[in-house]
Amino acid sequence: MKFNLLVRLVAEFLGTAFLVAAVVGSGIMAERLAGGNIALALLANTIATGAALVALILTFGPISGAHLNPAVSLAMGIRGLMPWPEVVAYIAAQFPGGIVGTLLAHLMFAQPIVSLSHHQRAGWPQLLSEFVATFGLLSVIWGCSRTKSAVATPVAVGAYITAAYWFTASTSFANPAVTLARSITDSFAGIRPIDVLPFMAAQIAGAIAATKLFEWLLPSTNSGEVDMPQPS
Repeated sequence: MKFNLLVRLVAEFLGTAFLVAAVVGSGIMAERLAGGNIALALLANTIATGAALVALILTFGPISGAHLNPAVSLAMGIRGLMPWPEVVAYIAAQFPGGIVGTLLAHLMFAQPIVSLSHHQRAGWPQLLSEFVATFGLLSVIWGCSRTKSAVATPVAVGAYITAAYWFTASTSFANPAVTLARSITDSFAGIRPIDVLPFMAAQIAGAIAATKLFEWLLPSTNSGEVDMPQPS
């Protein structure tokens, strides 16, 4: 069963909102409870994000494909697995969903509803990290796309992002909508607004590179078979 576009857009909006709420909210909680131990705060933030990803992909995957990420939707368009007007519509739902997720996290923790971040994330190591993080994320998605297990891709994506938090200098944003949403929180998970566009450029470049590579490694079947990212 393929759901109509409006239903899928609501799923993308809600899923992205919950994802960002998990990232930002767990960052605020971790910062409060870790007693200044940054490694412990990052570990708490990592576990919450990875767990939320698995749960959200399992929840919204059967409805919209649970992209929750403009880079993923763009990749679907590049491989011809989604019409471009739907790609644009998905992205248009994901960005405001992410913003709402940040606002929700602020409200839950009695923070100012909008507080522009002062967390500097600049320089080529950060941008290379975002390229690598997003390249790896799309590689995992494409590599799992032929599996018949309903839980393989959600678990693989959650596990990859959990790991990438620690092996990339940027802590693996790997998502343009999440990146923008994190610019309006002056908390542990934040990023300065001035650093957002370079991050997004690196993420899109990584997504395109991985998609083109896997277009060669795993060509689409005649039916366009791709399990997780495709709407059911």
